[in-house]
Amino acid sequence: MTAVITMLEELRALAPLTAVEVAARFSARGWVPAGRLRDGVETSWDKNGIGAWIQPSGSGAVGVSFAVWIRDVDTSGYFDDLEAVYEQGARALADALPAIKGSSLAGHLADSPQRAEDEDEFIAVKRWTLGGLALTAGVVQHDTDLPVMVVIGLESSPGPG
Repeated sequence: MTAVITMLEELRALAPLTAVEVAARFSARGWVPAGRLRDGVETSWDKNGIGAWIQPSGSGAVGVSFAVWIRDVDTSGYFDDLEAVYEQGARALADALPAIKGSSLAGHLADSPQRAEDEDEFIAVKRWTLGGLALTAGVVQHDTDLPVMVVIGLESSPGPG
């Protein structure tokens, strides 16, 4: 989690977040590129078992996501007890939150309400604003045959709406 907090601290100083600048910060901090180029920029990074992704938006700004806990499907391609896996994810999220709240970011965080779309996207979620950025920590599963993950994401704050 230390590598994630370090990156979040560095990325909050970038305005706006751009793929080139974010990739340069990952490289400078010793993250290993995973070979997924988009528009000439590495968008997938790994360090100490944590995956990170740079997600460009149509406006040129980007979001950055870190997978800090992953539980993959079993050999059948599914989970025998999906609710138990969701509970494990919620516990992993609860374990990750003190690292964020106890970091140097804490003095810059403001609680942010969940958005309507969070209910569809996250199993459990916590949101903050961090200057002009949105910081989200949550449990996700994008499809029934994909892993359940605890992700921490940083993106440009959405406008009112």
